[in-house]
Amino acid sequence: MSEQPTGGTQRPAFLLLEDGRWFPGMLVGEGPTFGEVVFTTNLTGYQETFTDPSYLGQIVVMTAPMIGNYGVTPVDDESARPQIRGVVVRELSQTWSNWRGEQSLASWLAEASVPILTGVDTRAVTRRIREGGAMRGVIAAGLEPDEALIAELASSPSMAGLDLASQATVDTGSSSGEGPLVVAYDFGMKRNIVRMLAGLGLRVEVVPATTPAAEVLSRHPAGVFLSNGPGDPAAVGYAPAMIREIAETGTPIFGICLGHQLISLAFGGRTAKLPYGHRGGNHPVKALATGKVLITTQNHGFAVEGGPEGVPGAAELEVTHVNLNDGTVEGVRHRRLPVFAVQYHPEAAPGPHDAFPHFGEFLEAIQSREPASS
Repeated sequence: MSEQPTGGTQRPAFLLLEDGRWFPGMLVGEGPTFGEVVFTTNLTGYQETFTDPSYLGQIVVMTAPMIGNYGVTPVDDESARPQIRGVVVRELSQTWSNWRGEQSLASWLAEASVPILTGVDTRAVTRRIREGGAMRGVIAAGLEPDEALIAELASSPSMAGLDLASQATVDTGSSSGEGPLVVAYDFGMKRNIVRMLAGLGLRVEVVPATTPAAEVLSRHPAGVFLSNGPGDPAAVGYAPAMIREIAETGTPIFGICLGHQLISLAFGGRTAKLPYGHRGGNHPVKALATGKVLITTQNHGFAVEGGPEGVPGAAELEVTHVNLNDGTVEGVRHRRLPVFAVQYHPEAAPGPHDAFPHFGEFLEAIQSREPASS
């Protein structure tokens, strides 16, 4: 296929962080745009990253030096549209080539009104975030920030305390696949999760985040899935009681990312904001039972408090996985009920795929339970 230009007029612009540091570049699209500035270490999969609802409200700094060289294709979307507020890159590829591709990254993001800041020293931005933590920022046109923009950034909302799951969820339910019924709570769910559950021979019914437990249980599900999603898990105050009510019926529950955090909160644990989060496709996680190390994809700014010894306040939860970079909790399992969860993404596209077997564990839990009545 012949390569095609990305298109888009560029003009001087910058990324301003709330600590006052700013980084010049060239703007493709319109600004200003505000959001929490985070970085991801993924080398590929930028389209999956940008459409992941867990990135809602964030400006994403790409540590890979060149972005956009293989364009975009609708089949790789993890949701209906890009969820991010903006993108910061070192180099935006001026051409793209991909036998599956349908348009350039720049034109696709422009259609969604998501600006790209290119020509930025992304290593310097990443180091700043690692030193100072994830912080609010703004992408804006111009040669340098002015006092009005600095004041506007200072008044923009912080990620801590935000329930973004209620914004990222679906308005109405949907169903796909055939077989035993799994009800999937959508807190900002990625499409590949539904594909993988359906691929196991399960019928997946997706429901909004605030669906009452009684309504879910009235469907007599064989299992319940709790999805990934954005924002502060402690702000999703309606979820813990719902999770406990379903869990006490003996219904198998599997949670991923935000779902992992909500399960931990439901049984007495606490969550805390990480300095700069875990985002990317190369995070090592150790399974405590076997000593096996999984290379995982992650995207979260909050973590469950605790470590290999357990989750404080949640005696019924056993820690199953820990992060080898910082020791944070990456997996829990209930000691009495068929409930388990992981902080990372076993459904990750384009990969890595080390954690795929967790879906098989969920299927085994469903199959080992007495058949649900219909």
